[in-house]
Amino acid sequence: MIITRTPFRITLGGGGTDLPSFYQEHGGYVFTMSINKYMYIMLNRRSVADRKIVIRYSQVETVDHIENIVHPLAREALRMHGLDENIELTSIADLPAKTGMGSSGSYLVGLLAAIRSYLSKPVTPGELAEEACRIEMDILREPVGKQDQYIAAYGGFRVLNIATDGTVQVETVPVDFMTANELVAKARIYYTGVQRSATAVLKNQDEAAKQKERSDHERVLDALGHIKELGGRIRTSFEEQDLDAFGRMMDEHWTYKKQMSKSISLTVLDDLYEVVKKEYGVLGGKIIGAGGGGFFMLYCPEKGRELDAYMAGHNMHRVDYFPSLHGAKLVSDMTPFEYYASL
Repeated sequence: MIITRTPFRITLGGGGTDLPSFYQEHGGYVFTMSINKYMYIMLNRRSVADRKIVIRYSQVETVDHIENIVHPLAREALRMHGLDENIELTSIADLPAKTGMGSSGSYLVGLLAAIRSYLSKPVTPGELAEEACRIEMDILREPVGKQDQYIAAYGGFRVLNIATDGTVQVETVPVDFMTANELVAKARIYYTGVQRSATAVLKNQDEAAKQKERSDHERVLDALGHIKELGGRIRTSFEEQDLDAFGRMMDEHWTYKKQMSKSISLTVLDDLYEVVKKEYGVLGGKIIGAGGGGFFMLYCPEKGRELDAYMAGHNMHRVDYFPSLHGAKLVSDMTPFEYYASL
């Protein structure tokens, strides 16, 4: 049994500039962090003789041939490495899917790490991330960027500088424990209860950025340009340990993000956001991920407990988190011989 643990992520700045439709012309810049909420992948060779492939997630698939697998990420990852029979995969996640935390990237990176361990094919975090990008972006042609795969593979606080040819330079941003602790105390996260695939939101942004004849083309590109610039400023606020500046820039980011698509936010969240800024001293906020629901981050310097109670009254409960310093990690790869030898 092989088990991998891969973190989910929260984008801190520059989200959306990691899509090819933007970075191929302007270059991308994303400041992001992994958190201590994880995707677990279990891979096992089945002992029965029927040679089937079994995949367990929110559904259970039992198939005879790899072409019959419905789960696209599992299908293409297994196909890429030639695993076409007698395999059992199970995934368990700390957070719901379709909530903006990069679950598909975490799933795919964790699965590829498990497959490579199974085949004894070592890989660097960068190679693992690029392999995941190739599956999602080139093979499946999903309208996604490179952020989720890279932060899932590397973990920690990272800046991704994405060149126009798609190459990614990964930088570590040093954030000490006191700053990280201040972040989780003030940048509070609430679950909206809305699950929505990022694909629809990202597809609209992607098409607007690519198609110059669209009426919203210039507006989307202008908003993304400001978001990219904000990413650099947000990084500086962390390096200077000025998180209140980060909170205020979240409000600025919110304004630009909503200019990109009507589906970025929800009316109920827009109304609630205005209330908490006025009543609880919230400096800024954001819907984590592409938008449309999922998790709502609010930066509240002083009235955190009062804000928690208010949000709970709207059935949006706080979710605890902390930054994680590790990317995809192999937590178990034990053969029967190794197990008994360890007793």
